[in-house]
Amino acid sequence: MKKKIIIANWKMKLMSAESAGFVEEFVKIYKSNKKMEAVLCPTFISLQSVAAQLKDKEIFLGAQDCFWEEDGAFTGEVSPKNLKELGCRFVIIGHSERRSHLLETDEVVHNKVKAALRQGLVPIICVGETFEERQEGAKDFVVMNQVTKAIEGLELDAEDQLIVAYEPVWVIGSGQAVAPEEAEHTHQVIRQVLIDHFEPATVKERVRIIYGGSVDSSNIKDFFAFQNIDGALVGGASLEPETFNNLIQQASQVN
Repeated sequence: MKKKIIIANWKMKLMSAESAGFVEEFVKIYKSNKKMEAVLCPTFISLQSVAAQLKDKEIFLGAQDCFWEEDGAFTGEVSPKNLKELGCRFVIIGHSERRSHLLETDEVVHNKVKAALRQGLVPIICVGETFEERQEGAKDFVVMNQVTKAIEGLELDAEDQLIVAYEPVWVIGSGQAVAPEEAEHTHQVIRQVLIDHFEPATVKERVRIIYGGSVDSSNIKDFFAFQNIDGALVGGASLEPETFNNLIQQASQVN
């Protein structure tokens, strides 16, 4: 059975010493279970030290981005090959902050997804509509288009896994999440796009669809109660070890 998953995206908010302090405390209080996986995504410069702290722990390491080539003259970039060597299992791709601030296109996202899969990493493909697109009634179309372009031409090998994270752009950092019922509907839309592309059994066994956007202890159980919500991508509520651990434990209580 696929486990549900909660992913901490620290963005650029925890420096190296703070990341080390978080992990030191988190590993003391976190109790793994058969229903849930936990992933920490620190900054690039903290990956190596966090990887060392997580050695032999049942907590996974992820990165916040990657480049689409394995090596070469690409100043400032970090390849999936580098991430794999550091011990990463997951990598966030196409986060709305990169799409807006760094002008990442659907083509760039697609190329990064392919590069991550080549290295055996699990891509976390972020999709979501802006407030304007929502007001225009284009939410489902936008999300379907982003997912379609991200996975176009992809085939998943026997060991490959994939995660799609639905994060409405307008709720990120706002403290206001969408209604869980609406997230469930959008996840159903995403799942159908995936089923139309891959075999239904492949989607069932190796693809997870998760929600992100102002997830916290007040709403995590509501989201996890829905059938098509396989996990959460968490920002602000992942920055304190006790808060993040509490989030995981609450989600684990949902049948």
